[in-house]
Amino acid sequence: MIAMLFAGSDVWLLDHRLPMDRIPTAIVITGLFGVAGYLSRGVSKSGAVVGALLAFTLYLSGGPPAFVTLLGVFVLTWVVTRIGYMRKASMGLAENKQGRDARQVFANVGAAAGFALAGIFLPALQIAAAAALAEAAADTASSECGEALGRRAYLITTMQRVDVGVDGGISLPGTLAGLIAAFLIAAVAASSNWIPARYVPLVGIAGCLGTLIDSLLGATLERRGSIGNNAVNFASTIAAGLLALLLVHFH
Repeated sequence: MIAMLFAGSDVWLLDHRLPMDRIPTAIVITGLFGVAGYLSRGVSKSGAVVGALLAFTLYLSGGPPAFVTLLGVFVLTWVVTRIGYMRKASMGLAENKQGRDARQVFANVGAAAGFALAGIFLPALQIAAAAALAEAAADTASSECGEALGRRAYLITTMQRVDVGVDGGISLPGTLAGLIAAFLIAAVAASSNWIPARYVPLVGIAGCLGTLIDSLLGATLERRGSIGNNAVNFASTIAAGLLALLLVHFH
């Protein structure tokens, strides 16, 4: 279906083969990445292991540019989680001091790794992978900055005022932070030559739309207890990737 979607499009082509020559370098670099993530308290021990495995998959599938983009996501999220930490801690909203665990890491990066791996055989999916990372960065930036800087939040489904940090709540600082983060990661993906520069706006838009889907799921299914936050994050990154493909197709 996706192949038919891009039939006749100008999406660039890659070699349809597993780049085995990248494996030794990928093992070293992504292993160090996992260690650095743990030492910086960005992730827990389990998060470091899963993060290294997903980083390896991205490096193997998308090459160094995909890893650079992932590194950009990690740095950005590490910074925003520390903005207004004392305020977030007082409200019980601060990130765990031990960092994200394995499930949280997979929920945010798993879709991107899956898209990139499939992108070896269907190159257009590298765009979806980049959009998934853009959404992951945007979601974290919007949540963390909204909680740290927002004074008013509104439920996305009804626009009813709610407490900052409530599932499905959106705020002006959070929305702006998410917008900036999505386009920043899209720009990193292009500047590292993972995706063509002409797709930066589309990947950024897809990332932003993904955060809206995240908020909608949070305001509905998550608030009712039907699904958890990790499921919301995973679904939103997948949605961002698929939206990017649609935007590129109709561009």
